[in-house]
Amino acid sequence: MALDLPETDRPMRILRVAQKAYPDVSGGGAYHVHAMSRDQAAMGHDVTVLTVRRDPEAPHLEERDGYTVVRYEPTVSPLGNELSAGLARYLREEGRFDVVHAHSHLYFSTNLAALKRRLGETPLAITNHGLYSQTAPERLFEWYLRTLGRWTFNRADLAFCYTDTDRRRLREIGVRTPVEVVPNGVDTERFGPGGPESERVDAEGPTVLFVGRLVEGKRPGDALEAVERVRESRPDATLYVCGDGPLRNSLEERAGDGVSFLGHLPYEEMPRVYRSADVLVLPSRTEGVPRTVLEAMAAGVRVVCSDLEQLSGVVGDAGATVPVGDVAGFAAAIRDQLSRPARGDGGVVEPAADWRTTVEATTSALRSLRE
Repeated sequence: MALDLPETDRPMRILRVAQKAYPDVSGGGAYHVHAMSRDQAAMGHDVTVLTVRRDPEAPHLEERDGYTVVRYEPTVSPLGNELSAGLARYLREEGRFDVVHAHSHLYFSTNLAALKRRLGETPLAITNHGLYSQTAPERLFEWYLRTLGRWTFNRADLAFCYTDTDRRRLREIGVRTPVEVVPNGVDTERFGPGGPESERVDAEGPTVLFVGRLVEGKRPGDALEAVERVRESRPDATLYVCGDGPLRNSLEERAGDGVSFLGHLPYEEMPRVYRSADVLVLPSRTEGVPRTVLEAMAAGVRVVCSDLEQLSGVVGDAGATVPVGDVAGFAAAIRDQLSRPARGDGGVVEPAADWRTTVEATTSALRSLRE
């Protein structure tokens, strides 16, 4: 006989709409989708991830880590942003879920989830993983934000942001939807400073690490040039580039001595890689609150990243921020961080940025939408 549980105790049926999901796609946002689904499933919720198929060999329907993955083929891909007719049909016909949770307004899948909310009754939440695109032309994206992007957010019942800065920016472009600030969390047990280092990284000399997709928005070329300048006074410094993307071939062609390309590594190996580094460099022109920064800090690694408003408070005295495009400034900041004493066990991430807190706060907010 089934128990008649109070509404707050009943497991939820959650549809997670995500154009990119780990392990089909690497990256912080894609892993966030996977880890949130895995941990909510472990809490007893029925979670389905609706996504676009990347690998032709990947099954349409898959049970994984306690949750269900449903993949549909892309139909067209304007500007690399896949639109799937199958995914649209699934959204149109679904009716068994308590709440829809879409990830990133940047993708057509989330636009379709907003249209579904406009025409239906299932409540919708959207997580803002970063307001601006790292691939689309900036002027085009400004137009998108104030038209379809704003419309998408305003169809939602709730928007999640990582910081108060991101919430303010949503208001500035005319988003009226209620906003819940839930910091992007990191598994502080896995990414602690204690533990083995990576055999892929020679940690004998000064070691600088870049982690991210090799796309224009991440500005990996600035990392290469900055470390070239660092090597003028620290010739034993090495840059390890961890990630893959369309710029890899051109970066390898221009890279000089002291640069090693590791490619895409399994997420499970990243704690070892971070512990092998002295400094993480991230010269992106736009970000949300990147998981790489939090993971590096948790592992005791100093951070030199772009002086983006939402990151300055996160980095604090664990590193330095530099204006976007200031290669000389990045080089000087890297040299400065390399000259500082080891941080020991100083890889401190505030409790609010612990991943368990992120999952609990997100789940509680989704439960409120259901009720």
